[in-house]
Amino acid sequence: MRKRSVLIGVLAAVSSAISLPAVASADDAGVRIIGGHDATEEYSFMASLQIGGSHGCGASLIKPDWAVTAAHCVQGGSPSDFSLRIGSNDNTTGGEEAGVTNVVTHDSGDIALLQLDHAVQAAPIKIAAESGAPGTETRIIGWGQTCPEQGCGEAPTMLQELDTSIVDDGDCTSIDGPTEICTANPGGNSGACYGDSGGPQIKGTSGNWELIGATSRAGNNNPTCATGPSIYTDVVAFTDWINQNTGG
Repeated sequence: MRKRSVLIGVLAAVSSAISLPAVASADDAGVRIIGGHDATEEYSFMASLQIGGSHGCGASLIKPDWAVTAAHCVQGGSPSDFSLRIGSNDNTTGGEEAGVTNVVTHDSGDIALLQLDHAVQAAPIKIAAESGAPGTETRIIGWGQTCPEQGCGEAPTMLQELDTSIVDDGDCTSIDGPTEICTANPGGNSGACYGDSGGPQIKGTSGNWELIGATSRAGNNNPTCATGPSIYTDVVAFTDWINQNTGG
C-alpha cells in the first residue's frame, strides 16, 4: 500500500500540537455507513468525536488517554473545540465523556491523535500487527448517514456496523499503498460515506477486535456514497509514529 501526500486537502499541519483553521461538521467531515445495520455488540473503544456537543466523526480509543481519528476531522479546530463520548452505541448518551487537551496530526497521512483530558475506564483497542492482505475480512462501524447523497437525511444516533473486506489497491483511485487500505463495497451499494470519517476498520472476532484502519474517503472520487470501494488510513503503518507521540 503506497504513501499519499495530499488527502482531502487537509494535511498542511505538522506532527505537533496544533491549532487548526476551520472545524468540520458531521455533514462534511467524512463518510457514513451505507447498507449496514445497528451494532450487534458494544465496542468499548468506539468514540464519537464531537464538536459543540454534536457528533462530527468517529475515533478509536487506543490508550486510556489517547484516541486516533482522521486528520481531516480535526482540521480547523483547537483541542478545546473537541470532546469524545467513548464506549456507548448511542452517541448522545452513555459511556464516558472526555475533553481533548492536545491534537497531533501526521505531516502526510490522514491520521490524527487526540490526547484526552483524563484517562478513561473503557478498554482501548489493540492496533494489529498487520492490516492484512486482500481478502481479509473486516468490519467498519460508525454513526454516519445511512443514505448515499450528502445531506439526504438525519444520521442515526445508534452505532451502525458493516462487514466487508480488504480488496486490491488497484480497485481504488489515487490510493497510496503503504499507508492506505482499499476496502470493498459489498453488493456494490454498501460501505462508508459522509459522516463516518475517522471511525475504525477492525478485524478479528467479538471480544478480540484489532484496529487496522481509520475511515478516510471514497475510493472512486464519486460524491455518491458506496458506489465503489472506500479508502482507509492504514493505522498499522503509523504504529511507530503513534508510539512516539503517545509514550510508546
